[in-house]
Amino acid sequence: MSLIRRWRKSSAEIVMAEELRTAAAATATATGAATAAETTVDSNGRKKWTWPSLLRWIPTSTDHIIASEKRLLSLVKTPFVVEQVNIGSGPPGSKIRWFRSASDESRFINTVTFDNKDENSPTIVMVHGYGASQGFFFRNFDALARRFRVIAIDQLGWGGSSRPDFTCKSTEETEAWFIDSFEAWRKAKNLDNFILLGHSFGGYVAAKYALKHPEHVQHLILVGPAGVSADTDMSERLTQFRSTWKGAVLNHLWESNFTPQKLVRGLGPWGPNLVHKYTSARFGSYGTGELLSEEESKLLTDYMYHTLAAKGSGELCLKYIFSFGAFARKPLLHCASEWKVPTTFIYGYHDWMSYQGAQEARKHMKVPCEIIRVPEAGHFVFIDNVSGFHSAVFHACRRFLSSDPDNESLPEGLTSA
Repeated sequence: MSLIRRWRKSSAEIVMAEELRTAAAATATATGAATAAETTVDSNGRKKWTWPSLLRWIPTSTDHIIASEKRLLSLVKTPFVVEQVNIGSGPPGSKIRWFRSASDESRFINTVTFDNKDENSPTIVMVHGYGASQGFFFRNFDALARRFRVIAIDQLGWGGSSRPDFTCKSTEETEAWFIDSFEAWRKAKNLDNFILLGHSFGGYVAAKYALKHPEHVQHLILVGPAGVSADTDMSERLTQFRSTWKGAVLNHLWESNFTPQKLVRGLGPWGPNLVHKYTSARFGSYGTGELLSEEESKLLTDYMYHTLAAKGSGELCLKYIFSFGAFARKPLLHCASEWKVPTTFIYGYHDWMSYQGAQEARKHMKVPCEIIRVPEAGHFVFIDNVSGFHSAVFHACRRFLSSDPDNESLPEGLTSA
């Protein structure tokens, strides 16, 4: 498969290119190089020595993220471009949220683009969820790229994007961190109109972005979105659990911003094994749909570990956006009447995000809204039931893809809620 990396001629991107070459060399000589001293290059072009992987408590680095992404995307047959999109820089103390750190370096959004041969194909932008990165859509790129120009990003502070110090102290600042950095990315990419798809927390961000910038979003697709309902809608079982000592301890950890990523880092060299157990269980023995192959599982586990174990940044949004139990502090339900973009919700039958919240939100919307449920799928519907997910997306976008969208019936196997 041909892989092209487009780099702008800035010092930061020269650094990334150097990191890619280093990662490739490290991959080619994995066993022998593991015990050798490693070097990286800072933004001024100076080499600095770092501990070799086997001697580090947390065996990851920027090199590892880039290399693991490249290995995972090697499963994709469609040619694509990976680029680090510059969203600007600002001095320390800047009012722009993602510049609040000791550094005035430019920030970058890791972006993967699959250009469709048909210049008239609609553009779809895909935004990952919490604890994930754009590579999680690896099973979908080929099918979607046949009908769309597909662009997938790592949100600021995640995956291969810049990981600035996270200094937000409120829900409003935290939402602005993601919404405004996405808008800066949109401007840098010179995108005007596009279909916006977000999964889980990425669905929350996509919806909030569409509320603020509806003029750029042609259609909104929310896949198992987080943050639709408020904590007043929590189940009796969760309410009872929160009143126990175990619930109190977990609630304290939540409010202390103890993230799953901190656990992975804290386990040091045992972190990869924890991630392996999770992916094997979630997409293997406890999977609800099409299981991952051995190669897919291995590459996704490796990619997931390195993106989770890297420097904490965007992950620290957790307590500001959600209360314990993953209920939004500013739920989408409360602003449903302000919706200006036609919307499709997609849920797996076994998604722990309840589609009833979307049904309640739809009652208050003044724009077209549909809810599609996909069988044999859980929260990661795009991994669990690939063909069902693709059918749901194509149906959601029928007015852009079909010459007679009004007569398009819901594909067999999917249900409307």
